[in-house]
Amino acid sequence: MNAPDTDSTAALAAAIAAADRAAIAQALNLLDDRRPVAREQAAALLGLLQRDQDRAGGHLIGITGPPGAGKSTLSAALIRVWRRRGLRVAVLAVDPSSPLSGGALLGDRLRMQTSAEDDGVFVRSLSNRGQFGGLSAEVWPMSVVMLAGFDIVLIETVGVGQREVDVSRLCDTTCYVAQPGSGDSVQFLKAGILEVPHILVVNKADMGAVATRTLSELSSALKRTHPDGDWQVPVLATSAASDDGVEALADALEQHYQLLLSQQRLSQRRRHYQSYWLHKRLLEEFGSFGIERLGGEQQLLAQIESQPMNLYHQYQTLRQRLYTAFHDINS
Repeated sequence: MNAPDTDSTAALAAAIAAADRAAIAQALNLLDDRRPVAREQAAALLGLLQRDQDRAGGHLIGITGPPGAGKSTLSAALIRVWRRRGLRVAVLAVDPSSPLSGGALLGDRLRMQTSAEDDGVFVRSLSNRGQFGGLSAEVWPMSVVMLAGFDIVLIETVGVGQREVDVSRLCDTTCYVAQPGSGDSVQFLKAGILEVPHILVVNKADMGAVATRTLSELSSALKRTHPDGDWQVPVLATSAASDDGVEALADALEQHYQLLLSQQRLSQRRRHYQSYWLHKRLLEEFGSFGIERLGGEQQLLAQIESQPMNLYHQYQTLRQRLYTAFHDINS
């Protein structure tokens, strides 16, 4: 097998860092390619990008919430605000999987609501591929690519309610969008599901009394201090249709990002995201027995977080250790 071309991989990484749209599309397609040569090139590319990202650039934001809450419309409104502020924005719109093709069922939802001619916005639709938790395995690697070239990387999830927990484990800031009058959001909060978002938003505030009641219910039920740090969770009202409250939401997202930067926590959080991703992939492939062969969950997570970030190289190294261990057991 031929080794990846070092010069071409470095050139691709440099083009991604310059937010070259063609290079980013090429890289995302490469991550989706399952051929061995493509896997090697993808590993080399991510290694270069993550070496340069150890300073934790970019802001990775997750937007989640039940279907019908208006997440796509609100995301498009946020993009307009960010572009007015001179920020470059990349979007991963995670859609339900088509039962026939396995691809994204809804397609480029945001592209229809944002300017296709704006070089400062890049949208990629991705199916969740049946993943329990709401996100497919490609979301974190693709986020690494997008963070190299954009100020904001927005992950808008499929919207499956209580199952959708992965987004809170892979994003710097998580925003939950509530549907006025549905009652689901308050029930999730009481069950502990909504302890993870850093910002709660009641969208469709133009619905009047029903939106005001949902805003009041969430505000009164919420424990305002976020579990993972010195952050008071705001409960905001927006109307994506009229852009009311969208500037305030963009401000709140930026305030949380600046808090992470000031506490010098962002780089370590990215290492935690990566360790979670690797643990989940290995658990799916080798089961709990495989995790135990690697020293158990806590030891494995600590080991991954102590290493330089190189996603696919770490993954293949751990897989090879397990294959060797299983071969020794069976021989």
